[in-house]
Amino acid sequence: QVQLVESGGGLVQAGGSLRLSCAASGGTFSSYNMGWFRQAPGKEREFVAAISWSGGSTYYAGSVKGRFTISRDNAKNTVYLQMNSLKPEDTAVYYCAAHRKMFSGSYKYNEHEYDYWGQGTQVTVSS
Repeated sequence: QVQLVESGGGLVQAGGSLRLSCAASGGTFSSYNMGWFRQAPGKEREFVAAISWSGGSTYYAGSVKGRFTISRDNAKNTVYLQMNSLKPEDTAVYYCAAHRKMFSGSYKYNEHEYDYWGQGTQVTVSS
């Protein structure tokens, strides 16, 4: 079983950047596909980005494509989310998640396919 801990959230002005990190422990990190999700106040949790176990494949929600970049360092057991050109609508609690199923179709973006979750980190973008 893997434990996930997010960090790097904070308050930033619109147009700014943040890099979130998610450190994993307790499992073979390099065997897990990883995803980032977010939940804004009063809204359902939504998919942001995902990366395959090797880092060779990535997938993004349309709302963040071109602004956010997901990456991973298997030697450091860490997945990252680089967020650029932030907008107020990016304000949310960001969660990382993991699963070891195939990295295809809905397995990439369906939160119900993810087995392990972190506690979340708050990102607030001011206008």
